[in-house]
Amino acid sequence: MPLTVRSAVDPVPADAGTKQLQLAAIDSGMSLKARAYDALKGAILRMDIYAPDAELRLDERDLSAKFGVSRTPLREALAQLDQEGLVKILPRRGIFIQRKTKAEILEMITVWAALESMAARLACQHATDTELGALHGLVDQFSQDAVAQKMGEYSDANIAFHSAIIGLGKCGLIVELTDRLFFHVRAIRRRTIADADRAQRSIGDHTAIVRALEARDGDRAELLVRIHTLQLREHVAHNLDLE
Repeated sequence: MPLTVRSAVDPVPADAGTKQLQLAAIDSGMSLKARAYDALKGAILRMDIYAPDAELRLDERDLSAKFGVSRTPLREALAQLDQEGLVKILPRRGIFIQRKTKAEILEMITVWAALESMAARLACQHATDTELGALHGLVDQFSQDAVAQKMGEYSDANIAFHSAIIGLGKCGLIVELTDRLFFHVRAIRRRTIADADRAQRSIGDHTAIVRALEARDGDRAELLVRIHTLQLREHVAHNLDLE
């Protein structure tokens, strides 16, 4: 199935959940390798890679033609993405966007729960009232009754909410460690948010978390964030087939 090229003025919506690689235009002011790397990474990050019918195989020749660059800088970009764990280069088999196994995803969510819950505790100590108040913009606009009508918007807000808590903890190492997990954990959150009543329960959880943060109750904020994320782990463990 052919890849689609999008121009810089035709961005892919954040909630698109694309199952194919959507290639954006590349900046002519950068090196060829950097241009290919940024364009490919951005396209991969926009994909719904855990969709059952996601297009995971990459065609090096087709990518070279789409980007208008030779295969040497493209291969350098792919090698960097392979080192970062976003793609897997398999000799004589091809190049594939890398999905994690179910066991790996469960481990990632467990680690994320530990890191984000500590970030919530730290946010109670270090975030300003204004910074904590900004979380309402990611929660209050969604009601539990009407969230199904705004599922795409809420999926994005849900991911932004968890990313914001990581940042509000103001611990650089937690930010660095969660960056390594973010791509896959985000994809799983997007994949599961519409399941059963998860979105409705998520809104209630987020509201309680914001209250604990604004009350500067580190114990409760840490506990609520950990429970919330481990509920995602339990849902994945019992309901998703990722093999």
